Amino acid sequence: MITISQLHKSYDLLNVLKGIDLKIPEGKITYIVGPNGSGKTTLIKILLGLVKNYSGRIYVNGNEIDGESSYRSQIGYMPQHASFPENLTVKHVFELVKELRNRYEDLDEELIAKFYLSKEMNKRVKTLSGGTLQKVSAALAFLFKPSILILDEPTAGLDPVSSSILKDKIKTENNAGKTILFTSHIVSELEDLAENIIFLLDGNIYFNGSLDNLIVHTGEHNLERSIASVMLRRL
Repeated sequence: MITISQLHKSYDLLNVLKGIDLKIPEGKITYIVGPNGSGKTTLIKILLGLVKNYSGRIYVNGNEIDGESSYRSQIGYMPQHASFPENLTVKHVFELVKELRNRYEDLDEELIAKFYLSKEMNKRVKTLSGGTLQKVSAALAFLFKPSILILDEPTAGLDPVSSSILKDKIKTENNAGKTILFTSHIVSELEDLAENIIFLLDGNIYFNGSLDNLIVHTGEHNLERSIASVMLRRL
């Protein structure tokens, strides 16, 4: 479980996160939604230890992170836009990440096989399509069998077959008890995957609950209209 207490983050005079209190339930798929500038990216970067100098407390699986980094070994991260050294081959990217993690055994290589990445291993990163980069990023996120997965627009750039493979993998890992936090602009993915939804607006939590409760909360008749309703109310 991830527990956040009174999380504040400002950049100069801009208050990005305004005292967030939040519990991300263990073993569930939670979706974070919000317009540009709502604080989603800052929140994710703080959870990953990429943004410092915030106030508040964050606990990951019961342990306060408090500036230390060992907790990150429990997290698999898939960014929206993967960035790897362009002159490395795909094989070297995997080898480098294994070396950084100091882990070479007991790996989850299912997506390497299902995405046929063995055929791409000798290609340099700079020659890969955007979709192939996403596949590499997805395979790395799951590789070390993390207990927590943070996926930022995970199916962006993937073809329908690859997207289905990744969504099936997300469901499988969730069924195995993994905690999954993701963002997406594709409403059908929410209906397929998310068990819990968090609306982050203007640096505050506007809604935190199940998808069914969101529909009741907004008085709309489906998920897409419920999301639009919340967005419009806060404009």
